[in-house]
Amino acid sequence: MTKLAVVTGGSSGIGRGLVEAFATAGYRVAFSHFNDQAGAVAVEADVTERGGQARGFAADAGEGEAVDRFFDAVVDWAGMVPDVLVNNAGIQTWSPLLDLPEEAWNRVIRTNLTGTFLNTKAAARRMVDAGKGGAIVNIGSGCNKLAFPRLVDYTASKGGIEQFTKVAAVELGPQGIRVNCVAPGAIITERTLEEAPDYEETWSKLTPLRRAGQPADIASAVLFLSGDNAAFITGQTIWVDGGLFSQPQWPYPV
Repeated sequence: MTKLAVVTGGSSGIGRGLVEAFATAGYRVAFSHFNDQAGAVAVEADVTERGGQARGFAADAGEGEAVDRFFDAVVDWAGMVPDVLVNNAGIQTWSPLLDLPEEAWNRVIRTNLTGTFLNTKAAARRMVDAGKGGAIVNIGSGCNKLAFPRLVDYTASKGGIEQFTKVAAVELGPQGIRVNCVAPGAIITERTLEEAPDYEETWSKLTPLRRAGQPADIASAVLFLSGDNAAFITGQTIWVDGGLFSQPQWPYPV
């Protein structure tokens, strides 16, 4: 039986990799995007060319009514409620704490943390009403564990997502809904390469596996947590970072 996966922020970067991976694995895939119609059309076309099914919907992940409309539209399109939700939508600012405007803080928390809450609630309610379990995977970050300078709003939002994951896993477990978090390390995307042209070389030197990650690395972990092989795993954070955030500051050669 075909299953339905929903990915927030699925028109580019890690989100696009997730949409393509789920479609390749045989899922029907719905994804949201924020003002990226061109990217959504490109993802749909790519998935269709590979023989899969994907549909993008414009939606603000951090606005409750928009999220409910998104899920209503997804169910109308697919004819079923989601089996899997991946909370991937996220933004960041680059600013010292003392210079960060309040509106920038609010925007990041609203999209990343509030968006995870709203989409989880909307998906889980529909799963429960349909009498089916499901899997929810939240995309965290290395800053779930460590302090990232000049990213105080982003770091706060991702740390909150890890704790939200645990609470949601405890509360939704009796309904057969598993909730986990995947925390990426340094991942090569269009955005990271645009922000830092030397991104791959810089982070490869710091990562024990001596390479930066690809969106496919994240997708593999998310697919695992979404499937039957992870049927007894919930409330966990899986680090997909090549060992980057497991190593201490260490003054001796490795």
